Amino acid sequence: MKESQFTSYDQLPLFLNATQVARTLGVSISSAYELMHEDGFPSLRIGSRFVVPKEKFRQWVEQQTGGEN
Repeated sequence: MKESQFTSYDQLPLFLNATQVARTLGVSISSAYELMHEDGFPSLRIGSRFVVPKEKFRQWVEQQTGGEN
């Protein structure tokens, strides 16, 4: 598993692309693309691109790790 390149949610942009999701979670870009197409993952389709709102991403991570929500 790769190591996350971020140490705080404050470092993330308002909308994350697949590369940023991969870097944040410490996974491969292909894993990030798969995740962004799964039901229940908070991605938005804008034209042909998928992006993830930072706050929805944070909430999703907390739900997955049993954190607050």
